[in-house]
Formats: sequence, C-alpha cells, structure tokens
Amino acid sequence: MRNAFAAAITDMAAADERIVLLSGDIGNRLFDTFRHRFPDRFYNCGVAEANMTGMAAGLAISGMRPFIYTITPFATTRVMEQIRVDICYHDVPVVIVGTGSGLSYASLGPTHHSCEDVGMLRCLPNLTVLCPADAFEVGPALAAAARLPGPAYIRLGKKGEPSIHDAPPPFTIGRGIVMQEGVDVCLLGMGTMTAVALEAARLLAGRGISARVVSMHSVKPLDTHLLAESFGRFGVVAVVEEHSLIGGLGGAVAEWLAAQGPTRGVLEAIGTPDAFISAAGSQRWMRELCGLAPDAVADRVERRLRTVR
Repeated sequence: MRNAFAAAITDMAAADERIVLLSGDIGNRLFDTFRHRFPDRFYNCGVAEANMTGMAAGLAISGMRPFIYTITPFATTRVMEQIRVDICYHDVPVVIVGTGSGLSYASLGPTHHSCEDVGMLRCLPNLTVLCPADAFEVGPALAAAARLPGPAYIRLGKKGEPSIHDAPPPFTIGRGIVMQEGVDVCLLGMGTMTAVALEAARLLAGRGISARVVSMHSVKPLDTHLLAESFGRFGVVAVVEEHSLIGGLGGAVAEWLAAQGPTRGVLEAIGTPDAFISAAGSQRWMRELCGLAPDAVADRVERRLRTVR
C-alpha cells in the first residue's frame, strides 16, 4: 500500500502544483521519484512530527494542499494536539496519511501498534476518516481526500497486503464498496481486514452460510444507507477491524445503531482487545493471537448467527 501511495501522490503532484509532501523521517527512497520531479515540494521533517503537523497546517492556510506521511502512531497519537488545534480547528485541507496501521509493525511492540488511532481521530470535528482496503483503493482514496475542503486522515497498511480488487474501484466518501453479495450475514471490513473478511466468507460458504462482504473504507462519514439496509436484511452484521473494540468502526456502527429503532440484525464487533499487546511477532501471528484470523472470524460469526436463528 505504501508503494501505491508513493505512485499516486507523485501523479497527483504532477497535476496539481499545490500538492506538498511532508515526511516524518521515513520513506526517503520510497519518494525518490517525487523528490526528483518536485524537489521544492518535498520536506523530510525528521523526528519532529509536531512541527511537521503545524507546518502542514500553515501551508494549507497559505493555499497549498499538504500531505503528511509517516508511521501511524507518530502521525496520530504523538501529535493529537496539533491535529486538533492546528488542522481541525482551522478546518484546513491537510491529508494525514498513517502507514503501518493496526498490527502491521507487530514485531516492534506496542509503541508501533496503532489500534486506537481511528477512535481518537473520528471524534475530532471536521475530520474525514478513510481506511482503504488494498493498494487499488489507495489512489482513489487520496484523490477523494484531495477534493475535500477540509482535513482527512487515511489509514494504510504497510506492504504485502493482498489485493481484493483487480483495478481501482469507484470510490465515494461515505459509501461502502460491496465486494460480494450474500443472504445470511454481512461482514463489514475496515481497511486491510477486508481481505480477512473475504476469506472468512469463503470459509462460511463451506459451512452453508452465505455472507455479504463490504469494504467499509469510510469510517467518518459512515454509509448509513448501507447500514440501515444491512441491519434490516441480515441476521448478523459483523465488523472486522484491526483496531480496538473501543472507538473504531465497530464503535461507530454501535453508536449509529443505538439511535435506530428495532432492527432485524445484531452487531458482532471483532477487533483487538482493550489492552496493550506486549508479545512480538509477525502480523499474521498477532492476528491469530487476537482472534482476527479468517477461521476465528468465521467461527465468531457462525456462533452469533446460531443465537439469532
């Protein structure tokens, strides 16, 4: 996904001279082409993320379209005050891009995990929150964010994520992408966990359970039309995310659901625990530890479906 970001932001900068890229001491070789073509519009801000965020806000106020890029916890947790006060309060068009979302950096421990970012950021006024599912959704997500009059946060994986599309899909902020239809349950995947949701749906199909799968890339704003239709049609609507059960997509859907009348469907939220994970290993191993592997997701959904039938 980070390679897709580098290619997309370079193409966008060629078409719009207002685009500026600020990097937090990461991705130097990744952005070789960008730096070669636009040397006056690339800034390596070093390990000074608060300064980088304030600088981006100033550039936006001056008429530029800045993009911030660094490892997710350093682009979010470390600089929450600057995002809130410098960017969101002034409602300026800065796009914050966090790479290595969720447990992508599982081997480096809790300092590099980002399982709280969506929960922290979606409560900030004016901020759009997007979580593309694969490399093919990255370019359309960036383009959509660049058209916004205000700020956006884009949550990316790192590398090696499976592609769930064959080409860039139609991408509209506030509208999920239905990957496959089903009749029994609905799986709402956030970001790179959409691929896990698709594999879980395949396993469920082998058990006689038909699942709709949605790339729910837009966490704020939510696709409330799709949610209303899904909860009215399916017995179980499951959120699958590499994020804390508190505050992420599951939390956003629960908040929306609480304001609705009675629905046919029940919510099953599948995410990381409300705990720091001190173990270290591969992302795949960490997902298994947290119950986020496809077989564990399929088991959770099947058990919940049995309770509503």
